[in-house]
Amino acid sequence: MSADTELFEGLRSQLHLLAYRMLGDNASAQDIVQNAWLRWERRDVEVEAPRAYLIKTVMRLCLNEMESARFRKEHAFGLRLPEPVQTDSESEEAELYEGISMAFLVMLQRLTPAERAVLLLHELFGYAHAEIAAMLDKSPAASRQLLRRAKTSVADARRARDVSPERHREFLRAFAAAANAGDQATLLELLSEDAILVVDAGPGGATFGRTRNLPAPVQGATKIAAFVAAVTPQGNAGLRTRLSELNGHPALITIGKNGPHSVIALSIRAGRIDGVFIQADPARLRGLTP
Repeated sequence: MSADTELFEGLRSQLHLLAYRMLGDNASAQDIVQNAWLRWERRDVEVEAPRAYLIKTVMRLCLNEMESARFRKEHAFGLRLPEPVQTDSESEEAELYEGISMAFLVMLQRLTPAERAVLLLHELFGYAHAEIAAMLDKSPAASRQLLRRAKTSVADARRARDVSPERHREFLRAFAAAANAGDQATLLELLSEDAILVVDAGPGGATFGRTRNLPAPVQGATKIAAFVAAVTPQGNAGLRTRLSELNGHPALITIGKNGPHSVIALSIRAGRIDGVFIQADPARLRGLTP
């Protein structure tokens, strides 16, 4: 193995996680890292700071991807949910994703590409604003402003949860049971007043029971309970459910005859569910084992 290859392979996991956080999609992140490798391998200049060079390369490729017509079209219909990654195995890849909760990734998706980039470069890699400014072709003052806005947006998602994994599983079981039974009263008891429901069925959309798509997040316990209680009993025929661990937290995978049908992840605070995230895009469930 050449020195260049060894150096790149030593950074591959970091580069992949950076691209995954930026794009929310594992396959796209792998493509970005592969593209970065090709640029690294074919460069014709001496690089004094290889790590910074590669991080900048991956970040620029991510930002270019987010500006592409294809990416904009995929995200035009509403808030996308990231691709969930199973972490209930002992693989090295599973360990990498353990600290990346669905709630935090959803908050990242709400940021502008520039805000997301500055937040990750500053907090994930520890770069100073002068270094970030050079990477993103912005001024240090602009970098500071972007970081302030990003931190304000994600502060709520980063607040520590006060629930153990077992308690989290109890919430998942109770939520699923109430949803399947159409029990609106129990759902209201489980949800916080300002809870949010986000469903992502992919760019093509999907039909669940008699309901097609959900064009925007649903805000508030009353609306969420009414929606979930009405829709779930219509569309759960033939599906089975199993508990798993996704992105380091308990989650439910619903499974149909063709494999994974959807993922249900919850965020919990102060003894109530404050976020319900349902990923039902087949392209973003391809990495799950049923």
